[in-house]
Amino acid sequence: MVTRPLLKVLTRYGIGSRRRMTDAIKQGKVTVNGEVIENFNHIINPATDNIIVDGKAVDLNPKETVYLVLNKPKGVISTTSDEKGRRTVIDLLPEKYHHLRLYPVGRLDEDSTGLVLLTNDGDLTYRLTHPRFEHEKEYLVEIKGVLAADEIHKLKNGIRLEDGMTHPAKVKPVNSPPYNYSITIHEGRKRQIRRMFEHIKKPVLSLKRIRIGNLYIGELKEGAVKILRKSQVNSLLDS
Repeated sequence: MVTRPLLKVLTRYGIGSRRRMTDAIKQGKVTVNGEVIENFNHIINPATDNIIVDGKAVDLNPKETVYLVLNKPKGVISTTSDEKGRRTVIDLLPEKYHHLRLYPVGRLDEDSTGLVLLTNDGDLTYRLTHPRFEHEKEYLVEIKGVLAADEIHKLKNGIRLEDGMTHPAKVKPVNSPPYNYSITIHEGRKRQIRRMFEHIKKPVLSLKRIRIGNLYIGELKEGAVKILRKSQVNSLLDS
């Protein structure tokens, strides 16, 4: 298992929200192999290091590894917990999965719907979310009207947002009411697709993720959950 920065490991493995883990590190409540660590980027090895957060040992090597696919409804938060008491993707899971510390791989904003992969496999999360692996994510988009040729060109060739230039996207019209376009990217910036369409003055009315790599949401009903077989997980990493 590769070494990674402490804060990224704690959030990626579902130990707590980024805000909560940031506060814990700042307050000296996190130890690695008995040493208090206050550096977010302190490098750790999840497979071998002993990590304690707020007096409790953290298990980064679950005995039971689970992979679930959820069709997230609108109004649900893609986090393991929410300080405002809003419903999260974990709340939608059957009770038998609640003790496994599952966490979403990547996020969909509250107003978006569609495919969310949940797991307690940190290596899979890293492989699917790190940009260098370039796993495609496909979305259906509803906008008012149609895209002009120059607007499609901008989306396909990259748009300069406040956090930098986007990578080229694949864009095509679809006939899947209410959605009228499909867009495929391999990045995962916050609200990226919405911001891309806002940049060309075509705000997104609704957004649904239908694919990650070669994993499709298919006919899974909104709010429903299904378990992935190991062969599907291996195929996903190969996509």
